[in-house]
Amino acid sequence: MAITSLTLSSMCSCTWLQSSAPPPPPPPWLRICCYSSSQHSVHKTLTHIHSSGVIACLRANSAELALKAARAALSGGISVLEIVMSTPGVFEVLQQLVQEHPTTTLGDIMVDAQCGEVLYIPGVMTPTEKENLKPDCDLQILSAYDSGAKIVKVYPVSALGGSRYISALKRPFHHISMVASQGITVDSVREYITQGASAVVLSDAIFDKEAISQNNFNEICRLAHSAALQGNEALDW
Repeated sequence: MAITSLTLSSMCSCTWLQSSAPPPPPPPWLRICCYSSSQHSVHKTLTHIHSSGVIACLRANSAELALKAARAALSGGISVLEIVMSTPGVFEVLQQLVQEHPTTTLGDIMVDAQCGEVLYIPGVMTPTEKENLKPDCDLQILSAYDSGAKIVKVYPVSALGGSRYISALKRPFHHISMVASQGITVDSVREYITQGASAVVLSDAIFDKEAISQNNFNEICRLAHSAALQGNEALDW
């Protein structure tokens, strides 16, 4: 069976790439971020994530709302934006954003797919495994890295000890880039990055639910600006 993944080219067209020889099946927790431009190599995309410090994660109940919220976040200074695949019209939204922001890293989450032309970020924790969380996370990090992952997402980080857990993980895994995700506020961005996270994922902290429900895109822009500033200051530090 062919593996299908999405890339958005610099010419702003959606192209489905099919692999004639499928790779070994990825673990069920694998999630892939497909980025905006074919001109972005995996290395350049990874560098962009490292230099931004913040990945804004957007989910919305309509394509129109997603587009407006994404524009507000990008206007606020966000340079890496992820839109969850359950968002209606996600591909069309990404295509429009690529046209408007060709140098920004944009993407979606896809499940159980693998393609050498995109940077995939596997999650290294499943929230149902509560009895032995930390050792299991260690094994998943090693498994992901051995499978070729260049960066991993530690989720749900707040349930594992927050920034202190990132610091603990970086001691044995200092060579593995990590993105911290779940329950992170704008005010704690600097703390996570200084403790070793390459970047943090911010969802509600930027796309505030009340602001979304009220179409208050100025507030989203303000939160995005604050988050981007925190990320830049932490990286500079």
